[in-house]
Amino acid sequence: MALHFRECTRTDLDTLVNISKTTFSDAFEKDNGPEDFRAYINEAFCPEKLANELANKDSLFHFVYDHEELVGYFKLNIDAAQTDVLDPNALEIERIYVLAEHQGKKIGSWMLNEIIVKAGALSKNYIWLGVWEHNPKAIQFYQGHGFAKFGEHPYHVGSDKQTDWLLRLEVQ
Repeated sequence: MALHFRECTRTDLDTLVNISKTTFSDAFEKDNGPEDFRAYINEAFCPEKLANELANKDSLFHFVYDHEELVGYFKLNIDAAQTDVLDPNALEIERIYVLAEHQGKKIGSWMLNEIIVKAGALSKNYIWLGVWEHNPKAIQFYQGHGFAKFGEHPYHVGSDKQTDWLLRLEVQ
């Protein structure tokens, strides 16, 4: 593998919409009611919303490639773009996804390591994220990389109120 990433720009909007919908659907559609799920997908990943997020200087989207093939993406938030904690010393991982056909290749671990390096370069003291309480595979992944639970917050998929665990990793 020859993994690398690059920051997304406005010209990447269509690709970002597609990979966002695809990866989120692959991960969670089977565990949610169809109407709530469809409502969430249509709101969270509509082109207008993602264009606004791309334009926010404190939200950073990155595509991940193996050679020239797109294999995943991640979204980081700093400062006022953070969804919950709002600590200037923190970096939030809002999204980190690998396309289904590329899972099991340690791409997620590679992405997480790159994010840790980026957090250090941005002089952030810690990284935090929210993970659905009913996603044991993701919880195990993050805890295996040193993240620890520090709280919870509500997360809505359509009208379905769910609970995310808040996990934190100190940046050395």
